[in-house]
Amino acid sequence: MDPVIIVGAGPVGLTLALALARHQVPSIVLDEGSGVCPEGVRSSVLRADTAALLTRVGYQRVAADGRGWTGWRTQRRGRELIHLPLAPGEAVHLSQHRLQRGLRDAVSATPLIQLVHDSAVVEFEQDQDGVNVRTARTWWRGSHLVGCDGPRSGVRKQLKVRFPGHAAADHYAVATIRADLPLPGEARLHRDPPRSPGAREVTARPLPDGVWRLDWRLPVRQAPLTPDALIEHLRSALADWNDGAVPPYELISTADHVVQQRLATRFQLGRAFLAGDAAHLLGSLGMQNLDEGLRDADNLAWKLALVWHNCATERLLASYQQERRAAVIARLRSADQARPLLQPSTPLLEVRRSVLSGSLRRNATLLSDGSLGTGRLGSAPAYPGAGRAALSPNLPPTSPGVLVPDVPVVTADGATDRLRARLGRGFLVVLVAPGTAVWASDYWLGAGLMPQLTEATRALPLPAELLVTEEYPTAAPHTVLLIRPDGHLVAALRGCHPDDLWTLADRARGGSADLPLPRTDTVAAARVPADRP
Repeated sequence: MDPVIIVGAGPVGLTLALALARHQVPSIVLDEGSGVCPEGVRSSVLRADTAALLTRVGYQRVAADGRGWTGWRTQRRGRELIHLPLAPGEAVHLSQHRLQRGLRDAVSATPLIQLVHDSAVVEFEQDQDGVNVRTARTWWRGSHLVGCDGPRSGVRKQLKVRFPGHAAADHYAVATIRADLPLPGEARLHRDPPRSPGAREVTARPLPDGVWRLDWRLPVRQAPLTPDALIEHLRSALADWNDGAVPPYELISTADHVVQQRLATRFQLGRAFLAGDAAHLLGSLGMQNLDEGLRDADNLAWKLALVWHNCATERLLASYQQERRAAVIARLRSADQARPLLQPSTPLLEVRRSVLSGSLRRNATLLSDGSLGTGRLGSAPAYPGAGRAALSPNLPPTSPGVLVPDVPVVTADGATDRLRARLGRGFLVVLVAPGTAVWASDYWLGAGLMPQLTEATRALPLPAELLVTEEYPTAAPHTVLLIRPDGHLVAALRGCHPDDLWTLADRARGGSADLPLPRTDTVAAARVPADRP
């Protein structure tokens, strides 16, 4: 079969190519640029799951190139509202140019990926077997086409897919500086800072090498700050965080950033797909559009791979749009619900909230959720089946569709690893078996459920690996977990039931819809609450 053609060599397009290569699927990445990654103010906060994705597809320097945060503080008028200690790897702040260079290095080391520079797409056409893509130099033939070419996506425009939404959902003045500030590993958000009467909110997020990114939220319709006004805001913010004194600093770069909020009406049309900024834009309240774009790539890669290897039909690919578009809709809806609680529209409303109701204090966690990847503004979505998505951060880890926690596992040959490190090659079958760490693998591979489960895993209609874990949150001993290649749980079974395991795997690959679901007494499943508008 022909390689997958990816248009756009940004972080999402390169990650998709690397994820496909992990599934042994070749790709051609068409980059309209020259491959140069200039420095700038752009940066992203990666959550544990998206950082783990980048690591396992080949970008091993994520932790070294980024800055892991040790905590988060939310203040208002100099008073602390929230202090959240963070575990290592819970939030990693990474500049865009370092991320881009790291991914390009990983691509260069991957023979299955052909990266072609200076190759803007002129046109493309589809037929029942693949796609033909024309650049200024030549025609390319591929099995499928994925547009990862940003908010002005040419692929989306040629597909005639609309991109409605808000042209200005939020507005920020941005500066990156190098300075020695107190609590160097902590990000902080200051609402109504006392020394900056014209600033509604300022966020400071540390990067490596003593660099900080500062974002001032401005009224949406306000003109960009003048250089003098930006310097005044900067000095006031630094004084707020340094006991009234302005420390020495180096101004590296500045920008004016208007946050758009948009969603493509379709993510798929035939053999063509949209992902990342080409499919959605969100960034209000600290939400990270890159996180959602990386989840697009992770979701689409394994589905394209199963189809490419003839382990599934094209029907499976429809679930990409169903799941990912529903997840972004739920995220945007949550932002629309939260914004009135956090962004006063008039001075009178601000007085009423601060003096009478204390609304901001009660909802202060919303100010950190988007940046930290928690709550409904940032946590990973769940895909409970039937093309649905739910933003339910409090679901138990055995609920169908949740992103599985990164527990220690043992492979069939006795090697130890982390669960998320095994993702991205096929499905995982995980047996919860307390005590396996005490015994050599030669012993427990032939004991208990293992022989039957080994045969059941081999008989599945798709690639799968059998693992064992000592414990898994909320799962009883001898629970069997079926996990998708992107880390989302298909189901948790009580004991080994080969027919049920096969049926669940077949459904997960878009197989026979007329097969009955496994018996409810063998499935350890929780009800998934529907997202409410």
